Amino acid sequence: MKDVKQTWHTITANYSHWLSFLLLLVVAVIVNPSFLSFTNLTNQFVQGAIVGICAMGMSLIISAGMIDLSVGSAVALISGLGVTLLNKTQSIFFCLIFCLVFGLLLGLLNGIFITKGNIAPFIVTLATFSAYRSIINQLGQGGPFTVDKSLYDSFRSIAAGKILGIPNLMLFFVVISLITGFIMSKTKFGRYVYAVGSNQQAARLTGIKVGKVKTLIYCYAGLLYGLAAFLLASRLTSIQAASAGDGYEMDAIAAVAIGGTAMEGGRGKIIGTFLGVLMLRIIQTILVMANVPPFLSGLVRGIVILVAVLAQTRKKAR
Repeated sequence: MKDVKQTWHTITANYSHWLSFLLLLVVAVIVNPSFLSFTNLTNQFVQGAIVGICAMGMSLIISAGMIDLSVGSAVALISGLGVTLLNKTQSIFFCLIFCLVFGLLLGLLNGIFITKGNIAPFIVTLATFSAYRSIINQLGQGGPFTVDKSLYDSFRSIAAGKILGIPNLMLFFVVISLITGFIMSKTKFGRYVYAVGSNQQAARLTGIKVGKVKTLIYCYAGLLYGLAAFLLASRLTSIQAASAGDGYEMDAIAAVAIGGTAMEGGRGKIIGTFLGVLMLRIIQTILVMANVPPFLSGLVRGIVILVAVLAQTRKKAR
């Protein structure tokens, strides 16, 4: 009996994200028997792809024992300015490069304030969250940033198109997840991220340049925010300054948390975050099918985060 209990604890400790994912799939199928259709499954990926790309960056940040509250505002700022540049240059390529570089610079800004200014990540990203949204609202003056009609079809096809029947957004999400998973599991940088999250002082004593690692983490996350902003602009073709990217930070944090990444840092898996994004989408779909008011989605997000962290705390105590 003791061996069975120990085996169960091992399974739940290492594969809790898979068990949770499968359980949600079962519930979704019970609520809607056609849930597992190809169209519906790919739609789950499409709906969660942009937030999922942001969540990959958030996964590194939380694994290192930090946080980023500026995600949604950064995506809004980058996408709004990206659409403006697109209309002026008539070049989708320049728009993509701008979004990626500007996102990287915003990540670098967060990293510098945190490492050189020695300010807590929560405070820095709370400040940039407010600042970025304020800037894009001022530039937009309450109106949308809309792609010119001459570029509408070609630009929108990037996010709305398909390759061999598979949506482009789904492919972007999967590829970014694979790249991030490779970085975290197969590179020295990935090991440094977990080391910094486990014990900064010990990491510093082993020769790891903690400040540099933290800055690079935010730069990588910013790069992904830039890609997410570009895809958001392509998908919507009209960016509302006040609402674009709203709640992305909460969704990204929730995906990382329910994916099994330790909120105090030092432990986690990218596959967990990947499944966490899909679990959020499945939960949202179940709520819609159950006719739960959409205004309660924030409540559900908050409950999901609390339950995930509580489960982590109890597992750590055991």
